[in-house]
Amino acid sequence: MTKELVCIVCPRSCRMTITSEGDELVVTGNTCKRGKEFAINEMTDPRRTVCTTVRTSFPSVPVLPVRVSGAIPKNKIFDLMREVNRITVSKRIGREEVVVPNILDLGVDLIATSNILKDENNET
Repeated sequence: MTKELVCIVCPRSCRMTITSEGDELVVTGNTCKRGKEFAINEMTDPRRTVCTTVRTSFPSVPVLPVRVSGAIPKNKIFDLMREVNRITVSKRIGREEVVVPNILDLGVDLIATSNILKDENNET
């Protein structure tokens, strides 16, 4: 099996080819070690970070931007989004504060990426 991909680890954007030779993955086209690691991880355990919004109970700030604190398995993104869509934040939290710890037992937290709820509170 052969797969082609573009590395996203650094600005070089190397075009790489990954070939499966028995139990071994052979990577060509990378110009650095990190590219090879990216390609192998992409073939064996692809992961992504997710940035989105959650609802709030505050009419003046109806949504709060959030992200996961680390990469999650790519095949869990839709499960994560179903869970995120159930959340309503009712506490005035700030940037980097945890909205949901260890969301879906994935080993990452859902965290706020804005102080908009705290800042909005200070303006009233």
